Amino acid sequence: MEVVIVPDAKAGGDLIAEAMAQLLRRKPEALLGVATGSTPLPVYEALAAKVRSGAVDVAGARIAQLDEYVGLPADHPESYRSVLRREVLEPLGIGMGRFTGPDGTAEDVQGACEAYDKVLSDAGGVDLQLLGIGTDGHIGFNEPCSSLVSRTRIKTLTEQTRIDNARFFDGDIEQVPHHVITQGIGTILEARHLVLLATGEGKADAVAATVEGPVAAICPASALQLHPHATVVVDEAAASKLKLADYFRHTYVNKPEWQGI
Repeated sequence: MEVVIVPDAKAGGDLIAEAMAQLLRRKPEALLGVATGSTPLPVYEALAAKVRSGAVDVAGARIAQLDEYVGLPADHPESYRSVLRREVLEPLGIGMGRFTGPDGTAEDVQGACEAYDKVLSDAGGVDLQLLGIGTDGHIGFNEPCSSLVSRTRIKTLTEQTRIDNARFFDGDIEQVPHHVITQGIGTILEARHLVLLATGEGKADAVAATVEGPVAAICPASALQLHPHATVVVDEAAASKLKLADYFRHTYVNKPEWQGI
């Protein structure tokens, strides 16, 4: 696992957007896995700026969704399909025909989960999966004690996650669904490159457990230690609990420029 410590959220967004751009230059039809929430917004903003300037062409790119609320209509403003359309697809000029995600309104939710795993496999797999991390170490909606080999499935949200997400529902936790479909940890680990972005002091404990703690279901993100190409990008605040922070800074400064992240 490579840990890159950046000055702030914008620098992290610029770094990851450039990694995405380099991938698309090598593989124009790459499948990018995207996450929702406030943390990845600097990535999408930086990538959209590259598209506008002509620095990268996304005409062939494909977008895959990480998770979705169960029961929210697809056109609900806070369904993740709607959020990603606003924050990723429209700014990049990518149509819904090149977007795929799980069906949170399906009558057969388990069937929808299995179908989405197959869609990802049939598409050739995710080339780069962008991840955020919860204050409790969850990735996607794989809450603590999720199986580290889990597949796409329905999950019940913890109260803390519902509290954290209430800000997107007018601060009203009662509007936040109790259930979601999420790519499982095993599904996430099948992506060729995992990039986790974390910013702010509130994520510091989770980052330390992910990077320096044991691989354990109590911190689902620690499963990234098992991946052959995982990159953790953190700002100074999120890196504040890392014991090896100086080592991570040294290794990044001294790596070959051609290597990327």
